[in-house]
Amino acid sequence: MLKTIKSTLSTVSSVAIIIVSLSVLALSIKVHEQLYLESVTGDLNALSENMANDLVPFLTSDAPDLFGITTTLLGLDTYNNVKYAIVFDNNNELVTTHVGKSTSNGNLREVFTDSKIATYPVGMAIQQDDLIASKIIGEQSLSLGRLVIVNDLRAPLSRSKTQLLSQVLPLLVIVVLLGILILRWQNRKLLAPFSHLAKLANKIKQTNDYTIDISVIGKQEVQDLTTEFSSMMKTINQKEVKNNEYNDLLKQQRRDMEYLANFDSLTDLPNRHFFISILGDALSSAKQSSLDPALMYIDLDAFKDVNDTYGHYIGDNLLVAVSQRIKQHLGHSDQLARLGGDEFLLMVGGRPSSQYLKTLASIIIDDLSTTYVIQEWEINISASIGVALASSADYSVSNFIGNADVAMYCSKVDGKNTYTLFNAEMMEGNQRKLMIAASLVNAVKHDEFTLFYQPKVDSTHKIVGFEGLIRWTSKELGLVPPDEFIHIAEKSGRIHLVTHWVIERACKDINTLRAKYGTDIVLSINLSSVDLKLSTLAEDIQGLFTIYDVPAHCMQFEVTESAYLENFEEANSFFERVEKIGCTIALDDFGTGYSSLSYLTQINIHTLKIDKQFVDHIGTSERDTLITKTIIEMAKQLNMQVCAEGVETLDQADFLINAGCQNLQGYYFGKPSALDDLV
Repeated sequence: MLKTIKSTLSTVSSVAIIIVSLSVLALSIKVHEQLYLESVTGDLNALSENMANDLVPFLTSDAPDLFGITTTLLGLDTYNNVKYAIVFDNNNELVTTHVGKSTSNGNLREVFTDSKIATYPVGMAIQQDDLIASKIIGEQSLSLGRLVIVNDLRAPLSRSKTQLLSQVLPLLVIVVLLGILILRWQNRKLLAPFSHLAKLANKIKQTNDYTIDISVIGKQEVQDLTTEFSSMMKTINQKEVKNNEYNDLLKQQRRDMEYLANFDSLTDLPNRHFFISILGDALSSAKQSSLDPALMYIDLDAFKDVNDTYGHYIGDNLLVAVSQRIKQHLGHSDQLARLGGDEFLLMVGGRPSSQYLKTLASIIIDDLSTTYVIQEWEINISASIGVALASSADYSVSNFIGNADVAMYCSKVDGKNTYTLFNAEMMEGNQRKLMIAASLVNAVKHDEFTLFYQPKVDSTHKIVGFEGLIRWTSKELGLVPPDEFIHIAEKSGRIHLVTHWVIERACKDINTLRAKYGTDIVLSINLSSVDLKLSTLAEDIQGLFTIYDVPAHCMQFEVTESAYLENFEEANSFFERVEKIGCTIALDDFGTGYSSLSYLTQINIHTLKIDKQFVDHIGTSERDTLITKTIIEMAKQLNMQVCAEGVETLDQADFLINAGCQNLQGYYFGKPSALDDLV
């Protein structure tokens, strides 16, 4: 393309010179003046056009660059016929002037300030003996100002006519030759920077290297083009670098997303979703190879207590430590995963024997029960493990995990900190217990429990309080009796969830009962022996009182005598904290499990509850009647309240009231009822 431009420029220049020469030779002296005028006009037109272009950079700013304009106008000193030149800004205000060699005299200041000059039309014009060129500086639509150049026309024309005859032919030949040579050299010089730019562009195209340094020397226009071209290359290079960085970031984010989708961020173990996929592939391969891998379902015992006591940060660190201890016992074909929460799955590859699985489970249990030291805290925890073989699940992933889960719950029911190997009879014999244990969490989550209230009355048969009694209607199991599921909840470590639900439900209902039956009524809630071991129970109770605006004196907690004696120190600690909150304690089933009454002097108990078995035999058993009277009298001496439960007849009620029993509870006064029925 550039070669074509060079050839075209050279050809056009040569043809123009030849045409001028032939015209000079062909025309006579009579037309010399016209030819000269055309020549001078053309020269001045080209000169003014080029100079107007050269002035563009100096008028682009708010304040014209007078130095640059003046320097550019000095180029007119090489033209003897220039009388003067004037530069106007875009508002036709005079910017600067230049006096040429052709000016001889006259008041030029008046000429420069003549308003007619500012109104000269754009183009070439002849006025008297002057040839005037008026050019717009810049684009027609974006004018930066005007340049006016005035040439002397008369004197040069006279000299030309005189010398024409003697010099026209040799001079014409010389001018033609020189003109062609000069134009060719000038064209080559002008296009050299563009040729260099074209070579650089072609090199960039071939190498895709946008960091190549672009430096081309030339006129201001060429330098500007070079600068813009270099800036464009830098911009392209910067965008390419940013695009590469963005692509790298996307790749890293994709890797992170894949990791988060397949691995547990806390322990770096495969998560449930990924492990099921691994397990599915392993079972398919094992079935084809006649192998029988095993699955261990590992559940930490009372892990919630760790979170409640030490906080979730310590609990998370404990889970990491547990996973690291289990990893130490893995074989090359074993795979450990975190199922979620405090549950882990361990696939033992190959065809492990029952003895090997028992040994491995025992080792893991012993290792996990060793004291952990986390941030200077000494923490002890145990684990329950269920073990199942792939063949017992017919190599089904869901059945495989389900069988191991059932075996693990058997370990929970058997007292925790042990392992159990799955067998078919286990599924049949413990199916309901296991289903109850497995359904307790969902029962709390889906609010399947209901709290019933049985009234307590005073000696005048006036209702003075209620005992909250939990009921469970499961969507899958139907009505489950409390004496069945509470025992399972204690064994499986789910009783804390049930107790928390009961206390929160009572906190929500108590103000409704107070509005109906008086603000002095007391609502009693039962606690199990396992609850007494929870060190944060008192704080949880106080937190619920705050949330639901419950007066502490309206809440009483009942603990059975046997539960209290089994956890003597923990119970005393709990009683002290509850007393500080403002609640009272009732000792339930009193007289059924005592071995010594000395403990009554060591604790601050508000109420003794006489067990139903004594009340049932009032009037029929002299021994039970005597014990009942003794309990009431002893309570009076110790300044305790007495409440008899299981009252079903008027004779029983009269006997108890006459003996000094302050409160009575039983079917004679009212069965446990839902809140809506009571209000």
